[in-house]
Amino acid sequence: MKYRFHHIVLSLLLLTVVLWPGKAQAQQPNNSIDTSYFQAVDAANYDSLLLNFYMRHYAKTAKNHMDRRATQYYADFDNIPDSVFIKRLNDMHMVVPMSYNADVRAYIKLYVRIMSRRIEAMLSLSEYYFPMFEETLDRYGMPEELKYLTIVESALNPQATSRAGAAGLWQFMYKTGKEYDLEVNSLVDERRDPYKSTVAAARFLKRLYEIYHDWNLALAAYNCGPGTVNKAIARSGGKTSFWEIYPYLPRETRGYVPAYIAAVYSMNYYHEHGITAPHYQLPVHTDTVNIHNDVHFAIVEKVTGVPVDQLRQLNPQYRADIIPAASRQYTLCLPSNKVAPFLKNEDSIYRASKDTIAKRTTVSLSNTTMIYHTVRKGETVNSVARKYGVAAANLRRWNGLRSKSTLRVGQKLKIYLPAPKVEAAEASTATVADSTAAATDSTAQTAAAQAEQKPVQETKPANATKPANQSNANKSQQPVYYTVKKGDSLSSIAAKNHTTVAKIKQLNNLKSDVIQVGKRLRVK
Repeated sequence: MKYRFHHIVLSLLLLTVVLWPGKAQAQQPNNSIDTSYFQAVDAANYDSLLLNFYMRHYAKTAKNHMDRRATQYYADFDNIPDSVFIKRLNDMHMVVPMSYNADVRAYIKLYVRIMSRRIEAMLSLSEYYFPMFEETLDRYGMPEELKYLTIVESALNPQATSRAGAAGLWQFMYKTGKEYDLEVNSLVDERRDPYKSTVAAARFLKRLYEIYHDWNLALAAYNCGPGTVNKAIARSGGKTSFWEIYPYLPRETRGYVPAYIAAVYSMNYYHEHGITAPHYQLPVHTDTVNIHNDVHFAIVEKVTGVPVDQLRQLNPQYRADIIPAASRQYTLCLPSNKVAPFLKNEDSIYRASKDTIAKRTTVSLSNTTMIYHTVRKGETVNSVARKYGVAAANLRRWNGLRSKSTLRVGQKLKIYLPAPKVEAAEASTATVADSTAAATDSTAQTAAAQAEQKPVQETKPANATKPANQSNANKSQQPVYYTVKKGDSLSSIAAKNHTTVAKIKQLNNLKSDVIQVGKRLRVK
């Protein structure tokens, strides 16, 4: 039966981000479900999944399967009596109870009919991920069928990120991930590490079962948290069955257990509904090597021939193509036949990576000063980037943010602004450094405001004499203009031209600190 599980993952893709809510009470018939919302959410996740290395590499095969026509079994779903589904669920002999009701039937119908054409990618990916899930769950004494939670949670996409910020195959929130020893920082997010996140999930599920001694309640708590389940139990008058507390649970959680049961069914009985799919040629045989120094994926590609896209797919926990192993040990997952070339050239990979990373850092951050910004209510990545005159893509990279990441109120963001080019004595340079250092997160002051408060003063040599006609010369001085370049801000322009932000805004009738590349500003 273990190997039969590998052949159904496709229908489960629909459970990827937010699950479909059951509209009827637990044991009441429900022959009609509006799937428009669920399909819209799933379509976005599935499209994201198809962008990964393997799906793009074998896109032609996927298209052939997507174009297949339904079989008679596919069309005859509504004629299958409930007794058939009940018998099939009972015949699987799972540890987690396989209850049957109208909601479960509705989810099965959703998987094997509406979503059946999306199964192929999931089938292939399951062949790569499931053996690892099974081994880890078994080691912690957990039921093997819990591996299907990854279909419900992420559609087997390690890069999946929910709207609430949960990440990875098992969809850990930041706080829960930290609680289970998953490192999350600007360069590493172990919630996306297939192995470490599976260990964390097994530990979490084990803890939840020890709390409730009921797998359905443990699954519900995995979705919405033990606190929410405890509140539902209290509101139900102390009932301890999932189906009894069902009306008191959040909408998403009400659909979670029925969706899981339907997913397990679909994984085992897909062939009964005319679903077939060829397999991708995935590198099922992989191995890991311990890394003892910083490594850049571009160097690994050059030495081993493994494409960077494939390295990202096999090592989704590294957020910037860098393994920061100089401070602690990490691992690198490679196709088994590429491990020997890596080990043979390990020292040279470390040396070349060090140079590449150093150049990357120099190009990105040289001649800059770093400040912090505290996120306020209503702010987005784009609005913060505009406020400081930096590219949104750079802001995400500096802070390890994904393209769809949302900001939290109170979150601290690193921002690198061009350092002022002061062609004066060291005293002037110190003034600029003091000014930028003062722009802290707690005051949420922009670099422009700092420049206004502490304008750069040009230092004159001690023996310099002031020309008698200097005042008249200043009055007759011709206007000086500056063309805005990429990365410029009003504060940096003011420092370059020995003036103030307020003066520039006055000369150009500017109402805000936002400036556009290519704009010609009068600075004097």
